[in-house]
Amino acid sequence: MVVIIAGLALAANFWTDYKWFSSVGFTTVFLTELWTRVLLFAVSALVMAVIVGASIFFAYRSRPGVRPMSLEQQGLDRYRQSIDPHRKLFFWIAVGALALLAGAAASGDWRAYLQFVHATDFGTPDPEFGMDIGFFAFVYPFLRTLLGYVYAAVILAFIAAVIVHYLYGGVRLQNDSGQRATPAARVHLSVLLGVFVLLRAGSYWLDRYGLVFSDRGYTFGASYTDVNAVKTALTILTVISVICAVLFFANIYFKNTMVPMASLGLLVLSAVLVGVAYPEIVQRFQVRPNELRLEQPYIERNIEYTRDAYGIADAEVTDYDATTELTPQELASEADTIPSVRLADPSVISQTFQQMQQVRGFYQFPDVLEVDRYPDTDGNLIDTIVAVRELDGPPSDQDNWLNRHLIYTHGYGMVAAAGNLIDPEGRPVFTEYNIPPRGELSEVTGEYEPRIYYGREGAEYVIVQAENEYDYPLDPEEETEEVPTLEDAQEPTPSPTPDEARAPSDSGTDAEADSATEEGAQDEATQEGADSEATENGSGEDGEDGQSQAYNRYEGSGGVQLSSFFDRVLYAIKYQEPNILLNSAITGDSRIIYERDPLERVERVAPFLTVDSSPYPAVVDGRIQWIVDAYTTSNGYPYANPIDFNQAVTDTFTDGTAQQVGTLPGNEVNYIRNSVKATVDAYDGTVTLYAWDEEDPVLQTWMSAFPGIVTPRSEMSEELLQHVRYPDDLFKVQREIMRQYHVTNAEAFYGGQDFWTVPTDPTRDTDDPMPPYRQTINYPGGDTASFSLTTTFVPRGRENLAAFMAVNSDAESEDYGQLQLLELPRSTVNFGPGQVQNAFDSDAAVREVLLPLEQSNAEVTRGNLLTLPFGGGLLYVEPLYVQAGGGGAASFPLLQQVMVGFGEDVAIGNNLQDALNNLFGEGEAPLPDPEEPAEGEEPAEGDAEAEEPSGDQELTDALNEAVEAWEEAQENQDQANEDLREALEAIEEALNE
Repeated sequence: MVVIIAGLALAANFWTDYKWFSSVGFTTVFLTELWTRVLLFAVSALVMAVIVGASIFFAYRSRPGVRPMSLEQQGLDRYRQSIDPHRKLFFWIAVGALALLAGAAASGDWRAYLQFVHATDFGTPDPEFGMDIGFFAFVYPFLRTLLGYVYAAVILAFIAAVIVHYLYGGVRLQNDSGQRATPAARVHLSVLLGVFVLLRAGSYWLDRYGLVFSDRGYTFGASYTDVNAVKTALTILTVISVICAVLFFANIYFKNTMVPMASLGLLVLSAVLVGVAYPEIVQRFQVRPNELRLEQPYIERNIEYTRDAYGIADAEVTDYDATTELTPQELASEADTIPSVRLADPSVISQTFQQMQQVRGFYQFPDVLEVDRYPDTDGNLIDTIVAVRELDGPPSDQDNWLNRHLIYTHGYGMVAAAGNLIDPEGRPVFTEYNIPPRGELSEVTGEYEPRIYYGREGAEYVIVQAENEYDYPLDPEEETEEVPTLEDAQEPTPSPTPDEARAPSDSGTDAEADSATEEGAQDEATQEGADSEATENGSGEDGEDGQSQAYNRYEGSGGVQLSSFFDRVLYAIKYQEPNILLNSAITGDSRIIYERDPLERVERVAPFLTVDSSPYPAVVDGRIQWIVDAYTTSNGYPYANPIDFNQAVTDTFTDGTAQQVGTLPGNEVNYIRNSVKATVDAYDGTVTLYAWDEEDPVLQTWMSAFPGIVTPRSEMSEELLQHVRYPDDLFKVQREIMRQYHVTNAEAFYGGQDFWTVPTDPTRDTDDPMPPYRQTINYPGGDTASFSLTTTFVPRGRENLAAFMAVNSDAESEDYGQLQLLELPRSTVNFGPGQVQNAFDSDAAVREVLLPLEQSNAEVTRGNLLTLPFGGGLLYVEPLYVQAGGGGAASFPLLQQVMVGFGEDVAIGNNLQDALNNLFGEGEAPLPDPEEPAEGEEPAEGDAEAEEPSGDQELTDALNEAVEAWEEAQENQDQANEDLREALEAIEEALNE
């Protein structure tokens, strides 16, 4: 019964996998992998069975007819009597079991076999053997694997022969005549030992090429000792092994033990003296006293090949003598930079998205949002924080199989906010919001399909075209916050004095009511459209709260059609769910949607790729598409230093342990390319793989193995190209390598005094490195601002800034992917991120503003600490978020202050422009208000209203009293402390109302 159940489950999984691959149009991948596995299984099983079976058969056939009388043989007679009647059964069981194990193990190496068969040259020879790098990346690993399987077969054949010979008297432990083996047994075992030693000779010869992966020397790759001692030793051992193998085969004629024993002794002695002792003597007495001089050419090889393997060889390095002082006049010349700085922190405003745009409790946003770019109505690209409203599952009190898998099937809508704008309350300014979605983003991209059937949240599978699916509430705006839009964006205002500093008000404010009035006409029109769409889709009443809601019937082609009762049986077995059979709404038109995570879909259709940890949604050609960066990797690049991929991509926001390099053991890589850009349609799950790096030999190898599954780069639409960006994980791997390999001089590399490290994130209580940040920057020497991915370095063991690195992330730019490094002089000290954070925390002026906030009931959160080139130096920008009510469920972070640092000076302000004025102008405001009317002009209507403070006035007044009391406490400790306590109590009462 157990076997039957296991067989049914295996058959169900196999057939449903085939149907899934067929549904996404990647049947080639399924069949190629399947037949390759079958081929390797069959060949390996057959070879193992033939070698071991032949050895057992020959041992049995050559058994002696008459065995000498001894206690040993008398004891063995009992075993022979038990085994002989069933010897054929034992034979087939033993041979079959070994064959199955060998076949199963070999089938797992299908990737190595396909790379071997479809190997592509890199066009670059290695410096030691003159072999193309493709040999080491594709051919060498398979030859090692093949040799290992033959080794195992010969060893098992030898062990089986010894057991059979011993059991039937061919080999004896006790013998008065001194002959412990019959001539036939000697011949048999000598041949097997000869084959083993011959394989050892092949292994020694192959080991010579493996020296390019040696870790004996100062750097990875063949070292002085490897080239001048080990390589020679391996050649000598190869020759000795061949001679020993010939001597073993010669024993067929001599038929004694002297020749094989002498050969075996010679092999072991030479392995110890030539293979171990000689290289160790060279290393210890010749290399170590002169390591730098002797290893220098091999260090240079390591540097060159490592930089090539990780794509950093063409990085532009600029000596950047960063200024630490800036005059007000110089600041004014940098005014164009200010509007493009992304103040919205994707990891902080996720809570704001959740609170203001969740709409219903079963919708979710990720903890860390993504940064993309979208044009505004004038065509200017702006940094945009984006996410999709995904469905986590039905309400907890209604979480049953029907609701989870047939009714609550999809999320709804894109949500986006400008990265560089906030409203007067400190909330992000949304460019796409509400249900149905609307905003400037929709106006620019046009209408699009908002339903999310494929995403990172939700049930393992859903069945559509069965029950009516919950679509969205028809009146969501009555239950959501009034949304700040571009019309509500805050204009720069002067910074308050410490006496005027205030905490954020709660989310429901008079300003929001005013905003609601201004948007009333637009909301009403949109609601009419929602009602119209709901009428088309069908609507119903929620029986518990009486609110209208829209329903939907899936009209896409995603998923597998349950066209027959047999299909339903298969999926009922696969998911161990009888309701799939029993539900009467599931018909032949119904479709089951599974493998819904975009990362998992890409990994399944392209099992040779490693996917990036940060997929992101984009509106492309009328659909929401998940864009997934994918890498081709290898651990077979000569001389290139290997790294742990998991460790390299770990930072504050990324848990590297969740990342797996599917094609490599141990997750170690020493070659990586972002060779594929993949898209996954959020509505129908269509997966498209685009060849981004068409010159990558690894990709060419896999494209030869799986023809037709990768689409040429030229077929990417212009709209998709606008949203392609440089991948996070690749950049993190490159910065990990750049820590050491920015040093290109072998002597300096050997000393290691100029090595860097990635600073830990000073805004978080963690030891993880800072994440790279996406922002639009004006790189020194550049003509225009560029969308970039940036990071910083500090010297090893110190905290001052050593370098700033950026990569152009605009796929439409000719400079896309160009790494640029600003290397600061070692003779001057520039504050690193940790030192700037300490300066923020200790500066008296900053503390005057922060202290009242920290002493109130509010929760203060420090946002991303951005570093960007500015005014000939490097500017630090850190937004400060304050959450009213101690972080309660109904509150969310509001951007209240911006802290900046330049050189050793820091300042704080209401916004970035104001903070810079405080930093450089000492109150003179060198950066003018861009909206300030020209002389003689009347202020625009409504400006006076815009200057009116918004928020909960009672809370603001209470906090101002607290600040005044705190100031007085410095002069009159006793009386003022009492006033301070009363003011803080008033704040708490106001927050709790």
